Amino acid sequence: MHFIITDARMARSHAIHLSGTRLVSALVTLSLVLMLMAAGLYHWVFLKGARERWPVVGTLVRFVVHDEMEQRDRFMRENLDAMARRLGEMQARMLQLDALGERVGSLAGVSPQELHVNTARGGALVEGRPLSLQEVKGTLDDLDQLTGERTDLLTVMESRLIDQRLKKMMVPTQVPVSNAPIGSRFGWRIDPFTGRQALHTGLDYQAVVGSPIVAAAGGIVVTAELHPEYGNMVEIDHGNGLVTRYGHASKLLVKKGDLIKRGQQIALVGTTGRSTGPHLHFEVLVQGVQQDPQKFLAGGGSVPAMPAPAAPQHVAAMVLPPDHRPH
Repeated sequence: MHFIITDARMARSHAIHLSGTRLVSALVTLSLVLMLMAAGLYHWVFLKGARERWPVVGTLVRFVVHDEMEQRDRFMRENLDAMARRLGEMQARMLQLDALGERVGSLAGVSPQELHVNTARGGALVEGRPLSLQEVKGTLDDLDQLTGERTDLLTVMESRLIDQRLKKMMVPTQVPVSNAPIGSRFGWRIDPFTGRQALHTGLDYQAVVGSPIVAAAGGIVVTAELHPEYGNMVEIDHGNGLVTRYGHASKLLVKKGDLIKRGQQIALVGTTGRSTGPHLHFEVLVQGVQQDPQKFLAGGGSVPAMPAPAAPQHVAAMVLPPDHRPH
């Protein structure tokens, strides 16, 4: 495309040649310039009209602002409704957690009153009407406080349950020799060495030499030595004045100061010390007084407080270490 430009007197002329690419570029540039000018003019007119409150422009501005406000309110309402539904679900779960906490608390021996926890608290949610932002915020604050209280309560209950479990594990309820019949039981009998009435202070489990002896409960070994009457003897302290004694072993597998778990092998059956045959002599002492081990083995973890049996009347009673003749 050729353009010829001349002056008014036709004295001079100037020819301009535009190719297809140059022509397209020029049109695009011109279009952009016009668009920018139109946008600037539109923006200036609306700003000036809004500031000076021109009737037509003011109406258009109010319409646009109103539409934007409606969209924003609709968006906020949808989000508030979604949050309200979630809060309702959280409150329902909190009620379930309250019921579970009360059941677990009864097992752990903890009541909500111990922590001044109010289990009757609900929330600010009201069915059938939309909630305001302040109501949702208030409900969230209530749930946050309630969650903290439940956390404290469950922490105490966990501590109580762990304490109960540890105490139960420290009570001698496991038979120290498996599949072994009881020869002599706890109580008064005729001592085979002296022929006199004497208190047999434990249980005798008949077993072959070398049979494993296990701890009836967890604890700490306080004695592991050769005793002149009990032979190779192990004593385990379970706390709270509770001690178990294992006598006449052929071999000791633990030493003083060892930490023992329930069911851990501690010795082997033998016939050392004051004994007439291979067996385990098993005793339970509470505050240094021998008790009937069967009361513990059958108690399932409870600690019976029982006095030592009284001596029979008209008989000279004597308490001797057991001869432990199995029969």
